[in-house]
Amino acid sequence: MTYVRTGAERLAADPALAGGGRLGLITNPTGVLPDLTPTADALLAAGVPLTALFGPEHGMRGTAQADGSEPDATDPRTGLPVHDTYKRSGAALDEVVARSGVDTLVFDIADVGTRFYTYVWTMYDLMASAARLGLRFVVLDRPNPLGGTVTEGPRLDPAFASFVGRFPLPVRHGRTVGELALLFGFDLDLRVVAMEGWRRGMDFAATGLPWVMPSVNLPTPDSALVYPGTGLFEGTTFSEGRGTTRPFELVGAPYVDERFAPALNALGLPGVRFRETWFTPTFHKHAGTTVRGVQVHVHDRAAFRPVLTGVSMLHVARTLYPRDLTWWGPEGFEDHLWGSDTLTRSLETGQDPRPLCPEPAPPGGPLLYP
Repeated sequence: MTYVRTGAERLAADPALAGGGRLGLITNPTGVLPDLTPTADALLAAGVPLTALFGPEHGMRGTAQADGSEPDATDPRTGLPVHDTYKRSGAALDEVVARSGVDTLVFDIADVGTRFYTYVWTMYDLMASAARLGLRFVVLDRPNPLGGTVTEGPRLDPAFASFVGRFPLPVRHGRTVGELALLFGFDLDLRVVAMEGWRRGMDFAATGLPWVMPSVNLPTPDSALVYPGTGLFEGTTFSEGRGTTRPFELVGAPYVDERFAPALNALGLPGVRFRETWFTPTFHKHAGTTVRGVQVHVHDRAAFRPVLTGVSMLHVARTLYPRDLTWWGPEGFEDHLWGSDTLTRSLETGQDPRPLCPEPAPPGGPLLYP
């Protein structure tokens, strides 16, 4: 098996890669070395001068559900102060960073390769703070679990920028966090500690690295694989499987009937089949209610197109249940997930939204890996 050496492992072996100074580590449970030692512990053991920790959405320990975080605290393992960054940006985030006393911010969080996943926007906002405050920014690179050979879905329309998308990326962006940091183009002292041994076509299992849940509702590489598509159900009255053991692989609603699974399978979507199923979410949408729906079964990971699959599922659901499938969450939430209002307008007017999904294309530069 190929073994990928992450940026965190490289920094633990060579602390000079961070450039010195008082370092603040932005991390969560995914920030581990291959032996599962937390990056913070490994860096302190290596003599790296960590003085503060910063947590994103879900918190540094990963205990919070979506749209939640953990309060400021003291980390019991390292004794370092932990600063909550979630829902802070601009001057409010600058105040948090300045108060910490660090002169270098180090980012070590695993992304899942989807534009509307918030960790890269925590990085983006903290890079903006670092640029305003004159701090160095270091990214410890990790694999994109969806690989890096293709992008999928439309780019974000800047008019719909939010914390689920601040930069015009496709829905499936095909880049590592280090490559994104270079792409964002902030005027600051940026260093990317690149991986060794990672190739763009790698499936996550081929990296030899342990899978650590990036958040409470992405428990496996399978859930991360379907997330760029079924995550679009978050803005609808369908359950996207939160409150089950298979979030984002299970999709359904109380009003779904026997037509849904056959209609999806009749589309012949690449790399995927749909199994009719029933489930009862323990929390979130339709909690405690038995709903009918499908489980998404990916049988060919290379051929599978998650964004096309998600859009196709929405089209079938809206066609079969036009009075029931409506929008859910804050106003415009579905538009922010998609990155424009073209998807909701297409669905509301009965048009087929699949033409909104361009053919997969390779990511553009700057790229760090072959």
